[in-house]
Amino acid sequence: MYKDHFCLNEMPFSIAPDPRFLFMSEPHREAMAHLLYGVKSEGGIVLLTGEVGTGKTTICRSLLEQLPENIDVAFILNPRMSVEELLQTICEEFHIEIAQEPSGIKKFVDAINARLLTAHAQGRSAILIIDEAQNLDSSVLEQLRLLTNLETSTRKLLQIFLIGQPELNNMLSRPEMRQVSQRVIARYHLTRLSRLEVYAYVTHRLRISGASPLIFPESLMKEVYRASNGIPRLINLICDRALLGAYSRGIQQITMPVLRQGIKEVFAAKPKIFQTRTVVTAITVLLVLVVILLLKQFPDVKERLQQSALTNTPQEAAPVPPPVPVANLAQPVSSNTRNDHSILPITSLEWPGNVPRAESELLAFNSLFKLYGVDIDSRAKESPCQQAETQGMHCYAGRGGLTDLVQLDQPVLTRLSSADGKEYSATLTDLDHESATLMVAGVARRVSLMELANYWFGQYILVWNSPPGFSDRLSYNDRGPAVIWLRRVLESVDGIRDNGSDVFDAPLAKRVHTFQLTEGLQPDGVVGPLTVIHLNVRSGKVSQHLVAGKRG
Repeated sequence: MYKDHFCLNEMPFSIAPDPRFLFMSEPHREAMAHLLYGVKSEGGIVLLTGEVGTGKTTICRSLLEQLPENIDVAFILNPRMSVEELLQTICEEFHIEIAQEPSGIKKFVDAINARLLTAHAQGRSAILIIDEAQNLDSSVLEQLRLLTNLETSTRKLLQIFLIGQPELNNMLSRPEMRQVSQRVIARYHLTRLSRLEVYAYVTHRLRISGASPLIFPESLMKEVYRASNGIPRLINLICDRALLGAYSRGIQQITMPVLRQGIKEVFAAKPKIFQTRTVVTAITVLLVLVVILLLKQFPDVKERLQQSALTNTPQEAAPVPPPVPVANLAQPVSSNTRNDHSILPITSLEWPGNVPRAESELLAFNSLFKLYGVDIDSRAKESPCQQAETQGMHCYAGRGGLTDLVQLDQPVLTRLSSADGKEYSATLTDLDHESATLMVAGVARRVSLMELANYWFGQYILVWNSPPGFSDRLSYNDRGPAVIWLRRVLESVDGIRDNGSDVFDAPLAKRVHTFQLTEGLQPDGVVGPLTVIHLNVRSGKVSQHLVAGKRG
């Protein structure tokens, strides 16, 4: 109903598992990496669990789109069936013809084994994916374990992926399931989105559907996160209902009343925060009643409590610290500030009136390069980035959101716009779940993420080190020291050892493609600056970190 109203190409918050809308948060990247590891492994069971609505099925759909053509896939969506029914379904998925006689499970196992052997001889592999695997009966799980025994003298013939809710882990932890559990070669539990990721998730889906992210102001995301608890499916339901509410009111942007009404309609009650308060209040009242009953039943308890209160000398109250002077709200950056940015009070990002705004970019570059021990000459004809290149460092200009910066995990120069519309540059040096620290005109300012969102529109510049012999890109059939560097760094990321050749061959291109896919990059198998930056981050080759808790 609201597609034309918001100029949408398609519905942005459908709960269908469409791979095009998959948002690759850090947990989703890890989940995809585990599944891809299972695809490349030689048999066994891969386990992916997560709460309802966290995106497990969507990840599986995305995985299916990335599989090579030489892999046959059987995908079972409803595994609530007997052993014989499961085997029959597997045969149907693999297009295996079954004779009517004899009856029993042996004919299915024999037919599956024969088909897998034929596929193996043709250079093909087979994968069985079972969604909602928490509904599997223990006898069916045991039969799946037996299917992993189908093998040649060199490799397993069937790779099994079990996708399910957390109850699946509980099932496999039972003593009678230890043989099945021992066949699990990779497991990952998909968690909910963080507060920062919720806004990136909503923005991502709006952009895919052709809408402006401004439809959902970032100021509303705290309420969306609180009500949904970071579960993507609930986020979709809430945002869909909010868009419908805005359409019915004839407005182009979601407001807080519209959002809260949408939340109420989704949960058919008050938002979760009010439900939680009700529960806490009920528990508090119950505890008070219990204490009253104890005092009535055991009067000596009351006497001992009174005596204890009389005999214990009250401690002197801690002195109240003096208020922070207004002049000290912004302090020059120091090593201690980088190690503990929370010592700075929350302030604003307004540009200081006593510093010319035209100097902002040079000051920001100075703050950025000082973190790496590089001095910039303000009188030089070369730009700061050109000066840094003489010391083996390069600048990368990008555009994204806070989630992208968390993933890149390096200090960046940002382009900000104040309330009067005038732009200036600042250096983002620290980031956590609720605040950010920036160098504005050479002075450290700690601000809320909401304040940063009001000033920053996604532009950033970061500093990166290039591999030896690297120009602009590495691709298939290239050779040289940069290829050797690529193999060494990839080995530290994916754990795959290779021949160490200096030739960019097909297997190496496939590994690059897999890495790019798990990082949310364009999976073209070509190593450009952004792929190198991600490789440096994932292999621990960055000296400065942005995210709190990762700095050494």
